[in-house]
Amino acid sequence: MEIKKSIVKKSYAVKFEIKNKGKKIAWAYLYIVFQDRHKEPYALLENVYVEKEFRSAGLGTKLVAMAIKEAKKRKCYKIIGTSKFSNTGAHKFYQRFGLKKIGYEFRMDLIKSKPKQRD
Repeated sequence: MEIKKSIVKKSYAVKFEIKNKGKKIAWAYLYIVFQDRHKEPYALLENVYVEKEFRSAGLGTKLVAMAIKEAKKRKCYKIIGTSKFSNTGAHKFYQRFGLKKIGYEFRMDLIKSKPKQRD
């Protein structure tokens, strides 16, 4: 038995961001992931964030709608949105778009890092 390692170069990310007066105030990342079980890729929606003073203005809704549209355009067979157990607001938010709770995400932090300074 042999284990072979290879880099899958087809996978990539699409970044969505909204700026106000030159300052980044909201963003989301859509990772397009290719693997062997499906001919089509899947999409992972990650790091959807709106600065506090700009929340409740529909910016997050616009970002997620754009990400879903992009995933469909790229022929993804599914989209996954993640959030912490404690973030019930995000759960309801994702469910409004038709995403369903179907499992758990397991995580191991490998390095202790601080979020990068925002623009």
